Amino acid sequence: MLRNQLMVMVALVGLCGCGGEVGIGVGIGGGSVGGGVGVSSNVGGGASNSQMTVVVHKIDASGVGAEIGTLMLSDSDRGLRIEAALNGLPPGDHGFHLHEKGSCDAGEKDGKTAAGMAAGGHFDPGATGKHLGPDGAGHKGDLPALHVDASGNANGVVFAPHLKVADVYGKTFMIHANGDNYSDQPAPLGGGGPRIACGAVH
Repeated sequence: MLRNQLMVMVALVGLCGCGGEVGIGVGIGGGSVGGGVGVSSNVGGGASNSQMTVVVHKIDASGVGAEIGTLMLSDSDRGLRIEAALNGLPPGDHGFHLHEKGSCDAGEKDGKTAAGMAAGGHFDPGATGKHLGPDGAGHKGDLPALHVDASGNANGVVFAPHLKVADVYGKTFMIHANGDNYSDQPAPLGGGGPRIACGAVH
């Protein structure tokens, strides 16, 4: 009788789960019940090996400003999936890139302080020195241009075929004032121009 009661208690504790996961089965371990079905609720929205959320801020020559939304990153069979939920941006298409350093701070350019320069250049681990867009064989950090609607919102999904979540740690996602023609002609780096918003990945 006592043995049967203990077994029932163990089963009930196993059904409770822990660590933000719900499990159904027999046994207790790490919040996921062994041999059963586990559904992770990702409590707190923290980063995992295949998914993370990046907070984006406006930037200017004085530094990092107001938060304007998030980028949800996840790995997919099409490369890095980037789901934007942003607001307060100028309408139109904007150059959108992964930059090599993990800071959105202002820095020096041509002897003057400019927005986002602490982020360095486009992520280019192959040292190609070429801006060829997300499908090209140039900068690995070249992303599809970000479209902002007439209300200043960017809500949509783009894919970066040469990237995955593991590549973005210690780097920044940068939004530029102008569009991107995925070329260094007639203007370098697609003609994106000044940096206006940034999300650092730590």
